[in-house]
Amino acid sequence: MERVVVAGVDRSARSRIAADWAAHEALSHGLPLRVVHVTPLHGLDAPELWPYRPEGVATRVAAELVAAHPALRVESVRLAGAAAPALRFQSRDAEMIVLGARGEGGRAGLSLGSTALSVAGGAVCPVVLVPSGLAGTGRGRRPDKVTLAVDARDPADGAIGFAFDTARTRGLRLHVLHAGPPPAGETGPTPCSHSVPAVFAARADREMTLLSEALRPWRDKYPHVRVLEDVVLFDPAEALVRTSGNAELLVVGRGTGSGLGSVAYTVAQRSRCTLAVVPA
Repeated sequence: MERVVVAGVDRSARSRIAADWAAHEALSHGLPLRVVHVTPLHGLDAPELWPYRPEGVATRVAAELVAAHPALRVESVRLAGAAAPALRFQSRDAEMIVLGARGEGGRAGLSLGSTALSVAGGAVCPVVLVPSGLAGTGRGRRPDKVTLAVDARDPADGAIGFAFDTARTRGLRLHVLHAGPPPAGETGPTPCSHSVPAVFAARADREMTLLSEALRPWRDKYPHVRVLEDVVLFDPAEALVRTSGNAELLVVGRGTGSGLGSVAYTVAQRSRCTLAVVPA
């Protein structure tokens, strides 16, 4: 069975941005796009609550995407029930699921909605969370890199493969970041490429060696991807949040259980760019 890219949509402008991101991914991978809108069960008996009938949301978004991308193969699907379980079920045959980081029902001030959080923590495929704005464009320059979070001591092949493939298909640089807690008494980020106190310079060198060894087979598989290997001795979540402002996409891994780990959860809440959460 051919896999699909799934775009979860609602009536918000944020979901339109996510759907367009999904359309570009579907085209770049030669896959069809499935536009999914989940209607709450109570909404089936109360269409007057919607500015237009709920079954038209996915159809309308699909039509807009085809008009913008004539080569796109797209289908629209309307489901009834709770959004998060319905979208997690869609992940069974999906290459990825793409969602707005916050939907139409999100509380003001929150950067990540409950549906996005639940899907990212439980889907069996990568989940891409697209914010409403573009990160890293303060001076009018679009970021030109994918940033990948890697634990050099326990590298996650799923996240690494996703990041390398995305960098290749989009023609972007790949910034691979390993972050570890700083030595006692140090609070700021300490890149191993800079002058660092001798007390932990050796540690930074060891971490860089581990990172290089973990990436060697992936460099061989993707020889045309430009890779920057980076080690910082700093809180991992904070380091990733800081670097997200200069990336087009940030890729983090997720464990085999349900839910996000502490680092991925913090990054999902605070990332300043599009975030991909990739299960092991």
